[in-house]
Amino acid sequence: MDIQFYGANCIVLSNKQVRIVIDDNLADLGGSVVAREGDICLFTQSHPESVLGAKMTIDTPGEYEVSGVNIYGLQSRSHTDTDTQRSAVMYKIVCGDVKILVTGHVYPKLSEAKLEDISIVDVMLVPVGGNGYTLDPTGALQIVKQVEPKIVIPTHYDDRALKFEVPQQTLEEAVKVIGFEPKDTLKKLQFKPSEATDTTQLIVLEKS
Repeated sequence: MDIQFYGANCIVLSNKQVRIVIDDNLADLGGSVVAREGDICLFTQSHPESVLGAKMTIDTPGEYEVSGVNIYGLQSRSHTDTDTQRSAVMYKIVCGDVKILVTGHVYPKLSEAKLEDISIVDVMLVPVGGNGYTLDPTGALQIVKQVEPKIVIPTHYDDRALKFEVPQQTLEEAVKVIGFEPKDTLKKLQFKPSEATDTTQLIVLEKS
């Protein structure tokens, strides 16, 4: 499955059978809509309106299967929720033997039960922009240490082409705090479990 980054928290996962678009809110930030007709659209926070032309729009916890891909929506505490609130959704997406975790804007301390639900992760997508808008690099690192994915891809950092409600940290600032030297900068990631190492690696995806 190919993984591409479109800015903010917008990621596209695709193979020959399906195209999954995550957090396509770019039009609200001065960007362009990424979703196409027939896509599966996932949102890590409430999105009551269906995406025009989408095959399926999901913003709630649950288990879904489409074109051989299993999607697990995990109800989670947002980084701005109180102890009892759970307004965010993380997604674990399983395609063949590849396991991808989309964290979204969650509270960085995960419960043991949540970690059991997440289980093994090959590729984790995590926002790092901070300033109360999303996870900051320290929170992102905290989640990375708990989940122990094979690859981490940072998202939702400063982008001059987008108009965030509050300033976001730059990718360079975030990487310094996270403490992982980027292994590669790629246009898209085509992850193969056989190529994974025993230690977590950070991959930067160029904006598509």
